[in-house]
Amino acid sequence: MKRGADQIALPLDWPQTEGETRFIVSDANREAFEHFRKWSMWPVKATVLTGPRRSGRTLLARTFAERVHGRVIDQADSHDEEEVFHAWNDAQDTGHPVILVANSAPPAWSPALPDLRTRLAITPVATINQPDDKLFEALIQLLFADRGLHVPLEALRFMTERLNREYWTAERAVEEVDRYAIAERARVTMPTIRRALSQARMIGDAA
Repeated sequence: MKRGADQIALPLDWPQTEGETRFIVSDANREAFEHFRKWSMWPVKATVLTGPRRSGRTLLARTFAERVHGRVIDQADSHDEEEVFHAWNDAQDTGHPVILVANSAPPAWSPALPDLRTRLAITPVATINQPDDKLFEALIQLLFADRGLHVPLEALRFMTERLNREYWTAERAVEEVDRYAIAERARVTMPTIRRALSQARMIGDAA
């Protein structure tokens, strides 16, 4: 029997290494990832996706939407409420889901438009959390690889243990290390990383 559009599920081996299709899965975001794989079970053809900035929330939403011909509204909690309302209704009519990427979910997100509030009240919410150790280390490694840099495993673990575990922190740390290494004409080693992060005041004294 031919499967309907609302029965399509994302495969577990979702590409993670090329272009905008990469998405590192760990306990920090697995629940959200699985939520999109099981979208045929959603009570409505819409979902609210929240999480920290730079967490891959928009990437996850867009990759899913491309596969199922859905729509993404980024920064939905600051978007035109009438447009969000009509997009939600259209998703129900067409069967093509809408993903509302937002900084907060109801009840923290409380639109002024009553009809939109009513619809959000029955819309499922998926949340991406701040990275766990596994994701943080993998993200740092990926960000270095994007710059063509190989980092020793002990240095990755050092950064994972010493830095604040936030997505934007990983990006800033890699940028600081790369900038320092270029300025000093140094290889990306443990001493280089320690000095770079200390100079950027992202960790304690390098001594």
